[in-house]
Amino acid sequence: MASRKTRKKSKPSKRSVQPLDARLVKRTWIGLCIVGFLCYANTLPHGYTQDDAIVITDNMYTKDGISGIPGLLTKDTFFGFFKTEGKSRLVSGGRYRPLTPVMFAVEYELFGESPFIGHLINVLLYCLTGVLIFHVLLWMGQRTAWPDRAWHFAMIGAGLFLVHPLHTEVVANIKGRDEIMSLLLSLTALWLMLRALPKPDLKQTGLAMLAFLGALLSKENAITFLAIIPLTLVFFARTSWMKAVRATLPFLAVAVLFLVIRGQVIGWEFGDTPRELLNNPFLKIENGQYVDFDIGEKLATITYTLGKYLQLLFFPHPLTHDYYPRHIDLMQWGDWQVLLSLLAYLALVAAVVMGWRKRHVHVFGILFYLITLSIVSNVVFPVGTNMSERFAYMPSLGWAIAMAGLVCSMKKITWRRTYIVLGIVALLFAGRTVIRNAVWKDNRTLFLTDIHTSDQSAKLLAAAGGETLAMALEAPEGPEREGLATQAHDYLVRALTIHPNYKLAYLLKGNAHFYLKQWDQAIASYERVLQLDPDNTEAQRNLGMAYRDAGRQFGEQDGNIAAALNYLTRAVQFLPDDYETVHSLGVAYGLSNQPQQAIEMFKRGVEIAPNNATAHYNLGFAYQQAGDLQNAQKHRDIAVSLDPEVANRGARNENQ
Repeated sequence: MASRKTRKKSKPSKRSVQPLDARLVKRTWIGLCIVGFLCYANTLPHGYTQDDAIVITDNMYTKDGISGIPGLLTKDTFFGFFKTEGKSRLVSGGRYRPLTPVMFAVEYELFGESPFIGHLINVLLYCLTGVLIFHVLLWMGQRTAWPDRAWHFAMIGAGLFLVHPLHTEVVANIKGRDEIMSLLLSLTALWLMLRALPKPDLKQTGLAMLAFLGALLSKENAITFLAIIPLTLVFFARTSWMKAVRATLPFLAVAVLFLVIRGQVIGWEFGDTPRELLNNPFLKIENGQYVDFDIGEKLATITYTLGKYLQLLFFPHPLTHDYYPRHIDLMQWGDWQVLLSLLAYLALVAAVVMGWRKRHVHVFGILFYLITLSIVSNVVFPVGTNMSERFAYMPSLGWAIAMAGLVCSMKKITWRRTYIVLGIVALLFAGRTVIRNAVWKDNRTLFLTDIHTSDQSAKLLAAAGGETLAMALEAPEGPEREGLATQAHDYLVRALTIHPNYKLAYLLKGNAHFYLKQWDQAIASYERVLQLDPDNTEAQRNLGMAYRDAGRQFGEQDGNIAAALNYLTRAVQFLPDDYETVHSLGVAYGLSNQPQQAIEMFKRGVEIAPNNATAHYNLGFAYQQAGDLQNAQKHRDIAVSLDPEVANRGARNENQ
């Protein structure tokens, strides 16, 4: 009997856990925080980039500060940016992630539009995540077959996570805080539950449930922890699956509550799969129309992207913020990259099967990776893009756990040599992180850098075209401006080759032609936008401006009054309240001896700009042409009262 009891105590589940020296733990905290902070310190001077506009700078609720919080809690996350119903649900199912926008609203209330504060908070939260990972992995390590290596396991896992360059999109982009908070609060929920084992009290459970709700309100991928929590208990607490599932029930209740809240706020309809290429990458063009990938093409493309995630975890280069069509092209099962990816994932499954019985730590890491990646893989439901580096943020912890587990499970290990190798890897990763951070300085730097990597992405080609056009406007008129506008035009033509119905690309292409004074091409591009979206106000305005400036060129420079009238009459249809447009049309009518039409336009100009002396003077001149001397004198007198020099300028123009 005594012998049996002794053997029972020797099982891992009953192994006594030796606490670490408190000073060592504190030094580890400090070390991890220093590493995390140094990796991202160069992001602190950066501005807002990429999707920061959606949740911060162009979000009407966030910019209202604390008073905007009710709107953030009761609307789709994108509603405050688009400001209209329907557009906020461009991606399947909509998005309800109010926690981090609420944080941004509070920051806006306290500090105004301050990207420094946003970046600083991101970095500090990232460091805190590293510390929490250390504690969770320390708990796990103390319950393995090698508890004496628990500190090494936790330190290696947390360190690899903190320095990984794949996290730059999450930490360097303020909007990426949703990913940070989702993982941080999910781990907090797990940690609170683990600390209280074997019998969690009501307070601990309540706090864990609250943390899990916060994780779900940050981003929906936290729901994968409904599988991670029981898996952790089975692997390290050595509980039965039945007990592990029962321990997870409070978190399941929280998930149900979140789904109910989400459904009440943004609705229960997931809607049809978007038919827009940039929100549904599994579309291709056949006979001039977009049609769905067949099932084989879709699965092959997804399999390729899954392999791409693995590649970036082990070899994080090249990195880009944009994996939109067609940076990831349509793949077939005959492509070697797809087959290699399939073999890699079959190897992971085989490793799980072979190591499951002995509960090897790397098996837990692989399962953590696969479970948390599943929800963003496009297998469960469409996520609106092929892949994204931010989607690998939570799964990368599984990779770090697996790597640390493999190192610590080696029977014979020399820690000095091990840490030299790991130190070299960490320095390479950290250096790559710091270099990559610099790209996230602002949109211009980001777009014009990543275009060299994602040169087949319609979205990034349009973004690079837009930024290049902005540079053209900043340049003085002449060869430099024309060169930049031409380069922008080339980007936009390539974007339209990939995505022939891309409204933004047509709009920007029209702008490029506009800056090059290629009026007919600009007009054709704007008209194409209006064919795709008849209510596009920006295209309507730009089309009016193109007609106006074309008309002015024909009239003022070429002396072709008939052509000027043709373009200007079209311009005024789109810009009926634009003084410059109605005034130019009035002049053209006057020069073509149509005084009544000129009077009508100049009267409209006076209504638009009643204190404009030139408007009154020209109206007076038109009345004089029509023989109405009384009104002619009246408006000339008003013109002189507003600007005594206007009569002299007018006389000189008339003599010319």
